[in-house]
Amino acid sequence: MRILVTGGAGFIGSHVVDALLESAAHEVVVLDSLTASAHPSGPDYLDERAWLMVGDVADEEAVAQAIRGVDAVCHQAAKVGLGLDVLDIADYVRDNDLGTAVLLRALARARFGGRLVLASSMVVYGEGGYSCPTHGPVAAPARAVEDLEAGRFEPACPVCGAALVAVAVPESARLDPRNVYAATKLQQEHLCFAWSRETGVPVTALRYHNVYGPRMPRDTPYAGVASIFASAIAAGVPPRVFEDGRQMRDFVHVRDVARANVLALTRDLPVAGAFNVCSGTPRTVGEMAVALCDAAGPGAPSPVVTGRYRLGDVRHVFASPERATAELGFAAQEDFAAGMAEFMRAPIAEFTRAPFPIS
Repeated sequence: MRILVTGGAGFIGSHVVDALLESAAHEVVVLDSLTASAHPSGPDYLDERAWLMVGDVADEEAVAQAIRGVDAVCHQAAKVGLGLDVLDIADYVRDNDLGTAVLLRALARARFGGRLVLASSMVVYGEGGYSCPTHGPVAAPARAVEDLEAGRFEPACPVCGAALVAVAVPESARLDPRNVYAATKLQQEHLCFAWSRETGVPVTALRYHNVYGPRMPRDTPYAGVASIFASAIAAGVPPRVFEDGRQMRDFVHVRDVARANVLALTRDLPVAGAFNVCSGTPRTVGEMAVALCDAAGPGAPSPVVTGRYRLGDVRHVFASPERATAELGFAAQEDFAAGMAEFMRAPIAEFTRAPFPIS
């Protein structure tokens, strides 16, 4: 198969490229803009067997060249994270939603008949799943600023005000994006599934949970929490944990995420729809910070719980992996402690290779 990976020089995309190239059966084309926000130093790790095209997924000419002759598309290119502030809104919409629309139109014009795998995110859920002891499953309301200021971080039942119990979220859960990035990721899903209905091309949307591992960007406003903590620890500074550190997430290793993509791209029959890509074992953000400090060894600083908050954050969100296991055959394999130790040791990459010409 000839497979296009957009964003294939990035953190997750490059691991997808590696996993695809483990099989001699696949030829991989990478389209990546190498934007400075994702590549402060530029990556030096992209497999030299991949055909790299430097171009923007929102550039129609670049996309038209990149899709030529491909059998499948793995769409990883996106601006990620909460960014700096709401002034980033147009950049997120351009990179994530306009870029996706340009790609879809190019595929339709080319009468593409393969399959499309979309990198989606758990952020489309907003808050995760909750249950009230009295009222059963309920949707947690958006957290009020006055509650957060007072250190009341746990959402309450919207009916009776009782404390809620966090539960694993299935793919069928209500979708409720609560920040700009989340809104653009949900729109990517809507665009892809609408395009699929029009063209008949199957789309698999992989809703990644908190991905970590080697090559994760550091020291940028768009880095994930694991990367922010690792950068602080490497500088000898205690990682600063927001809220009370008890907010729960599912931390999934990037190699597991890459395997999920390969399964979706190469299985005999495509499986359409949305799938959680997660470890299936929720952990608190505080636990993750401790694991990184432990991995850094003696003399590493200990986490500091600040009580601060970000309004765009949610309290708990972790997932059920059951559908991905049953329909994609995916189950996470990487060990959490070993993965965190590997992540702490991982170097920051440099970009050294030139692109191949695309013909």
